[in-house]
Amino acid sequence: MSGVLCAGLLGSCDRPSTNSISSTPEPSTVASTNSTKFKQTTFKQTTVVEGLERPWSMAWLPDGTMLVTEKAGRLRLIREGQLLPTPIAGLPEVMSSGQGGLMDVSLHPQFTQNQLIYLTYAHGQKNANRTRLVRAKLNGDNTLRDLKVIFEVSQEKSDGQHFGSRMAWLPDGTLLLAIGDGGNPPVELAGELIRKQAQNLRSHLGKIVRLNPDGSVPPDNPFVNNKNADPKVWSYGHRNIQGLVYDSAKKQVWATEHGARGGDELNLPEAGKNYGWPIVTRSQEYFGGEISEERSRVGLVDPKVVWTPAIAPSGLAIYNGDRFPAWQGDLFVGGLVGKGIRRIDLDDAGNVQGQEEMPIGQRVRDVRQGPDGLLYVLTDESDGRLVRLEPREF
Repeated sequence: MSGVLCAGLLGSCDRPSTNSISSTPEPSTVASTNSTKFKQTTFKQTTVVEGLERPWSMAWLPDGTMLVTEKAGRLRLIREGQLLPTPIAGLPEVMSSGQGGLMDVSLHPQFTQNQLIYLTYAHGQKNANRTRLVRAKLNGDNTLRDLKVIFEVSQEKSDGQHFGSRMAWLPDGTLLLAIGDGGNPPVELAGELIRKQAQNLRSHLGKIVRLNPDGSVPPDNPFVNNKNADPKVWSYGHRNIQGLVYDSAKKQVWATEHGARGGDELNLPEAGKNYGWPIVTRSQEYFGGEISEERSRVGLVDPKVVWTPAIAPSGLAIYNGDRFPAWQGDLFVGGLVGKGIRRIDLDDAGNVQGQEEMPIGQRVRDVRQGPDGLLYVLTDESDGRLVRLEPREF
């Protein structure tokens, strides 16, 4: 166990003008300038567990035991601060290549009654793969049983990029699942850049899909009656969402998605809306040049925050605990390139007021609030850590 004293800096929000008349507020590029408007928060960083191999996601069982996915295809157990040596048995075969592997894990909202857990992973091989969602029962013998594929992306893709794969439950019992756009140039599908699939309503790529717990289509999905759309599609025009959370207090869904070179976004997804990728974007090609000359367009929803340079956002949590009263209702964004967390200060209406940089010192893959009201972080390393953030006692 190790403890480090850390203090964050809060930045202000610039709100550039836009010609968009979208119902979503104007985009906000968060600057790194200091601000005295918000109180700085001091916290202690404690390493709980080391030795995780590229951990990706975490969830808590009712008894406090943690489930942690490792990209290579293992589902690990952490109990009373100890990493158990034997992974959970019965997992599906996972393609661990590039960005693909075993990714998100989530418990059914009624887990205590049905013992169901949900896992996302890359299926196939490097040149022919797709995102899959499975559910299975986790019983007391630490083995998955009755495993069933309940969703898979409609199209196979080449290369090992942009799987998305974050999940979030809505209060009506339906499940949101984010799917990436398939990859960067020169990756193609049907004779064009695969990222254009984000605007194709028949494709799952570059979308958030909404499912019933068994994988079937909710009858009130926005495109159910559109013969030119896949009925599972809930929102579209996304590049690669790796942070997804539902705010039960404000009744809002939040998502973070990777840009290419710069242009990472914090979005407020809503049913049936188009978030623009790749028609409009503030990111550029990795090899230089514009992806699009347009930054905003009528009918497309602007992001709430844009990060340039990129922070590579991964993992997203909404804080509703009592250990950090000043953080109530705020968002916490993990950063791979940023090697830390960004606290996004929200007002009661869900408007972005500013951000606080919270350095961790390693690539952050996931951030979650634990049942004890503390924040937990997974670092994306071959010797990855589970880190706990606690109030600093004076």
